[in-house]
Amino acid sequence: MARVLLTGAAGRVGTAILGGIGADHDWRLLDREPPTGDLADYEYYVADITDEEALQSAMEDIDVVVHLAGDPRPEAPWDSVLANNIDGTHAVYEAAVEQGVEKVAFASSNHAVGAYETDRKPHIYRTESDYRLDGSELPRPKNVYGVSKAAGETLGRYYHDMHGLSVVNVRIGNLTKGHPPVDYERGQAMWLSYRDCAHLFDRCIRADYRYEIVYGISDNDRKYYSIERARDVLGYQPQDDSAEHD
Repeated sequence: MARVLLTGAAGRVGTAILGGIGADHDWRLLDREPPTGDLADYEYYVADITDEEALQSAMEDIDVVVHLAGDPRPEAPWDSVLANNIDGTHAVYEAAVEQGVEKVAFASSNHAVGAYETDRKPHIYRTESDYRLDGSELPRPKNVYGVSKAAGETLGRYYHDMHGLSVVNVRIGNLTKGHPPVDYERGQAMWLSYRDCAHLFDRCIRADYRYEIVYGISDNDRKYYSIERARDVLGYQPQDDSAEHD
């Protein structure tokens, strides 16, 4: 079992991960909110993501960090994304280096590349479109939340190159517990099921990689994100498809 620190554990992505693979690894959780429900069964740190002392303590003897913590609002203002998403991610990487962590899986977002859709929608969301983003393209955020996620990816590049950390950035699509409405074309194209989310982060924990950017969506008939890199590098094998719910 890998010893894994999960930051932002009480959020939606953390819920999906623990619900799917909670029994598969030795987890330590960190969130600014006290634990409720099943979260109380885990070793748990209540701390802000910018609390450097708490991060150092939480990362002792940790093999992998799955970093989800931050302000998740697409409309979040700059002062919040700067403190919670950029400064917080920097603090996570600093502590990971200090504590000898081997891997960091960073929860990036579709918002880091949202502007690629601007002059291609709605065709880009439809099955007849063969346009794909594959992770090799430059970021094109359409809000400052996306800017913060692009900054997090760049921080990961720096800490890989300068400190040898293995880093995978997962540009998460439209994570929903149920399927998105059938008339929501964009949501169908970027849908990520809870089951596939848990499996994808399990592969981030287990696989060998150096520095990667992958897309976090299910194997949807509609898609404008390629999941081939996630398949090839991580061994990702998604089970769900938004078309099954049309």
